[in-house]
Amino acid sequence: MASETENADGPLCLVTGATGYIGGRLVPELLAHGYRVRCAARSPERLRDQPWSSRVDVVRADLTDAESMRRALENVEVAYYLIHALGSGRDFGETDRRAASVFAAAAKEAGVGRVVYLGGLAPSGDGEVSEHLRSRAEVGEILLASGVPTAALRAAVVIGSGSVSFEMMRYLTERLPVMVTPRWVRSRIQPIAVRDALRYLVGCAALPPGVNRSFDIGGPDVLTYEQMMRRYAAIAGLRPRRIRPVGVLSPRLSSLWVGLVTPVPGGIARPLVDSLRHEVVCHEHDIAEYVPDPPEGLTGFDRAVQLALKRIGSGDVATRWSSASVPGAASDPLPTDPDWAGGSLYVDVRESSVAASREALWQVIESIGGENGWYSWPLAWTARGLFDRLVGGVGLRRGRRDPYRLRIGDSLDFWRVEELDPGHLLRLRAEMRLPGLAWLDLTAIERDGRTWFRQRALFHPRGLPGQFYWWGVRPFHGIIFGRMQRNIRRAAEAREGCAPRSSAPTLGG
Repeated sequence: MASETENADGPLCLVTGATGYIGGRLVPELLAHGYRVRCAARSPERLRDQPWSSRVDVVRADLTDAESMRRALENVEVAYYLIHALGSGRDFGETDRRAASVFAAAAKEAGVGRVVYLGGLAPSGDGEVSEHLRSRAEVGEILLASGVPTAALRAAVVIGSGSVSFEMMRYLTERLPVMVTPRWVRSRIQPIAVRDALRYLVGCAALPPGVNRSFDIGGPDVLTYEQMMRRYAAIAGLRPRRIRPVGVLSPRLSSLWVGLVTPVPGGIARPLVDSLRHEVVCHEHDIAEYVPDPPEGLTGFDRAVQLALKRIGSGDVATRWSSASVPGAASDPLPTDPDWAGGSLYVDVRESSVAASREALWQVIESIGGENGWYSWPLAWTARGLFDRLVGGVGLRRGRRDPYRLRIGDSLDFWRVEELDPGHLLRLRAEMRLPGLAWLDLTAIERDGRTWFRQRALFHPRGLPGQFYWWGVRPFHGIIFGRMQRNIRRAAEAREGCAPRSSAPTLGG
């Protein structure tokens, strides 16, 4: 792929695992620091939607195939090894061992100047180590013995939206106000913010040639898993969690419990849960000799969680889960993040063809609410407004500023206009009392010479009450949102060719 990379002056870096959590966030950091970047992926098409895809070279490569790795490593000065086979089956350790050996030999043969690897922080002592951590350590040893100067970074839990460990903690905390937990919730952990992990990864590209060793990396806080869950709940605005550790839950039972409560795949959750029984705390901070701490210090746990949750409640959240936003920071979502990353977001989408112009459809969309009604079951909207007032909300009494025109920031009954793209999109944020956050998108689209109306309701639950709320109201969506879809379409069709909008009919249901 021809790209800006060819015209850059910096060293060429190969990033393996660019479709993964760390790799996808490392690429733009390397570009920002002046490096040229090549991405190796078994499925290069998965990188097409990345905002930086036009600025990198993408090659098809399989780390277990020596020939494809030799091609990928041609002229590479710094190679990032960010692959692990977690979730690929019970023999993931053997797969990791084979891939690391092929990569190490190919890097040596290609004359690579530096390998940078991100592995797991090892527990202290000589006791039995989980298969996951043992495999990560073995990969580091293979790369360090490759003959290519290697920096093997070792991290515990990485805090950031999309990180598997963080997502497990997020779902457990949000969905369970009361928990009977395994004893591993008392294990001490030294988490690291994803922005700090990326800072170390970028900095290691410029290490002196003689440096061939492992480095422990972590943030400034040492916490138990229980403490992390409690602090996450406080930052996320949840009620204090009640956690009671017991000794009867084996690692296997613990993984089944995690699999039941969270959407994290069992093949990934089981090895990670098994590793949580270990205390993983940094034994040294030698990395600071080569990559000094930032003037403001490393990112603490609370700040890292705030960054991971910063889009919740902002205007970007409705596009965050649809991959329509353009990520600009390590904490932001990426198109390659798994579907279960980012917390729960429930979506109700309806779309239909409209026998009218997009202009006529938009006139109906922009005039919704207030005296014009919601084009659906009037009694249900009235009842919802009355209930909202009973619990201290605004209800339907605010109406709208203008019967036909809207602007960003306008109140609209118990909604607020959060985004407005005239002729195309109206996004409303709910201001009714809810155990979560809700949005309603109304969109007019021209496609294949026809007009289409898309209606999308989104709900981000807060804690277990939010989960109950969504599943409680979901059976009524077919009536309320189905009628809204149908009646807005009919109103647009009736409006086509009608007289002035001031004489527009009002539809209520």
